[in-house]
Amino acid sequence: MKYTSQITIAISQEEVFKKLENIENLPHWQKGLLEITPISGEPGEEGSKMKLQYQMGKQKMEIIQTMMKIDFPNEIQITHDTQDTHNIQKNVLKKTENNQTLWIYENEFKFSSLGLQFLGWIMPSVFKKQTMTNMENFKAFAEKGISIKNNDG
Repeated sequence: MKYTSQITIAISQEEVFKKLENIENLPHWQKGLLEITPISGEPGEEGSKMKLQYQMGKQKMEIIQTMMKIDFPNEIQITHDTQDTHNIQKNVLKKTENNQTLWIYENEFKFSSLGLQFLGWIMPSVFKKQTMTNMENFKAFAEKGISIKNNDG
């Protein structure tokens, strides 16, 4: 399953890039993030790996994140892997008028379980909605310093 989402952020491309790549900012805009554990490499650098633990409702999820490409201030490519899912994310940042930034977020999900393949096929809107929620949370954090940390409910 592939899809692209985008949002305009009212700060410079360089500022967006720095806030997006800084792992310490993740809890401020990614709902349910409980813990970040570096595995290898220097966090935030190409090739580095981290374990991210999330609480999704009553279920805990563990994701291995790998920084694949970092091209300041234009692009960040990341992979997220779980037992059943390989997700490739390409974050492209483009300068717009008035020194704003267009964040183009390309997602590709590859599912190894039949259940998730089916879910991705019949309900892609669930994945797209979660992506837009994260992007809107990031926009609020980047522009106004509004954090969802400790406000996950």
